[in-house]
Amino acid sequence: MDLTDYERAMLDGEHGRAKARAMDLLVRYGEALGAERLVETNNVAGAFNASTPSVKHIVERGMDSVFSELNLDSDEVVEVPRMAASTCQLITGIDNDNWKLQGASEELIGMQREAERYLGARGINMFATCTPYQVGNVPVKGEHCAWMESSAVIYCNSVLGARTNVEGKESTGAAGLTGRIPYWGYHITENRYGSHLIELDTEVDDMMDWGLLGYFIGYAVEDEIPVLQQATHQPNLIKLKHFGAAAASSGGVEMYHIPGVTPEAPTLEDAFGGRKPREVIRYGKAERKATYEKLQSASDRKVDFIMLGCPHNSIEQMELIAHLLTDRTIHPDVQLWVHTPRAIKQVADRNGYCEVITKAGGVVMSDTCPAISRRLPPGVRVIATDSAKQAHYLPAIAKVDGWFGSVRQCIEAAVSGQWNGAV
Repeated sequence: MDLTDYERAMLDGEHGRAKARAMDLLVRYGEALGAERLVETNNVAGAFNASTPSVKHIVERGMDSVFSELNLDSDEVVEVPRMAASTCQLITGIDNDNWKLQGASEELIGMQREAERYLGARGINMFATCTPYQVGNVPVKGEHCAWMESSAVIYCNSVLGARTNVEGKESTGAAGLTGRIPYWGYHITENRYGSHLIELDTEVDDMMDWGLLGYFIGYAVEDEIPVLQQATHQPNLIKLKHFGAAAASSGGVEMYHIPGVTPEAPTLEDAFGGRKPREVIRYGKAERKATYEKLQSASDRKVDFIMLGCPHNSIEQMELIAHLLTDRTIHPDVQLWVHTPRAIKQVADRNGYCEVITKAGGVVMSDTCPAISRRLPPGVRVIATDSAKQAHYLPAIAKVDGWFGSVRQCIEAAVSGQWNGAV
């Protein structure tokens, strides 16, 4: 790889062993990808917290050992300095307040809190959410980033027009220490043009509609770049958040364009870079119905668990949930977990939304979600969720059956104990 003098100096150890190990990782990673150089980044979003039984043996050797092994792929334990790039922690495995309800041990929560103190002292901001763009990390168009989390990456590339590939805990650890990431994939303009045209032949309006459309597109284009034609309604943050998460779950979509909506596609021609689409795919009522049915893995209408907030809920979604639960009580055989970033939870708490939800019998959680934590209430057999992503992953991860539907349908199921949603 073609390194600058400063990058070469970091690799040679002139700026400390931690940066030398980080540069060694980035060079090996970049060469494996065929990258010719690195690019500067000052925006890193990764996974640095360690709170699982599998890493206990590393934690016992100290947090420098954890970072060295898990975030630098280094057998050598190095003293980790302050991050060179602005860096934040994404979603974690345990809710710091509700860890007992999740079934986590006191030992694990102790490990997590120790890790947070260590990371905070090195400039890693503990956002603890899969939606860092909802709590202050909002890169600008053209900004080179190093982000993990598929739903965050697709939002970063598409809605914000910043540039990142789906990174891992090792590459983000190295990027945080060096302010560098391999220049390849979606960092390069030529790789960001659309490949498939999606013709919409049915209404796509509410959050559930956008989730269904995203789930359909992920299967249809796999890891290519879809371009939506004839969007029937202006989408907002919430709808695009769920659309992207669904497309990244059923497929490997990391970027899309909506002409007139997303920043790199003022026109259809701009979205494709003047090229013709490789394929034209129609999405109509029949495709919507088939996609809805594909997301339903349950047959028993008696539900045990309702999960709302994947990706993490916005303040508007928290208000809606509170509104739907006002003066109502969740069925005694059902548990409701509502997930939102900790920063948004503070606002929701101040607005009284959390009180309404907990008074109804629900729980407001932060920092994690069932797909990441692999933790559900004991004895759960049938779930319902407003998230196509959770409906896709949880049945396989937790060995449960699932229903997918709107927020309103999920709340009604939480209150009645029965799933009555319909396409």
